Amino acid sequence: MRVDPRPEIITETLIHNVVHAFYARVRADAALGPIFESKLNGRWDAHLATMVDFWASVTLRAGRYAGKPHVRHHGLGLAPEHFQQWLAMFEATVNELCRGEAAAALIDRAHRIADSLQISLNIGPKALHFPAFAGGGNARAAR
Repeated sequence: MRVDPRPEIITETLIHNVVHAFYARVRADAALGPIFESKLNGRWDAHLATMVDFWASVTLRAGRYAGKPHVRHHGLGLAPEHFQQWLAMFEATVNELCRGEAAAALIDRAHRIADSLQISLNIGPKALHFPAFAGGGNARAAR
């Protein structure tokens, strides 16, 4: 019987491997690569370290990430199709590097993050579609 070497639990090493493999795919992607390159040119190492901290915080409760991802994604011209591509690439990466509960947890979290970001950008099927939210506006300030 062949044993599957992919881990079933999330560890710091797994997070590091997923983040680095995923962003290698992103950088090579015709649609997503230029968007990320325009913001991160010359700062990829710092971004990867931040993303490892982010994923460790959302999966292992490491508490190392204190950024504002919703703010960082405004003004990038993102559309629902970008998130679909992002999710497909993320899922492929995760499924290559882990299995079982670890894969399910990472993929579930990625979908929740994608939904949340799209809502904050007022795009996608779950967006609120209130004009005050477009571009990060404040609904209360619009009243």
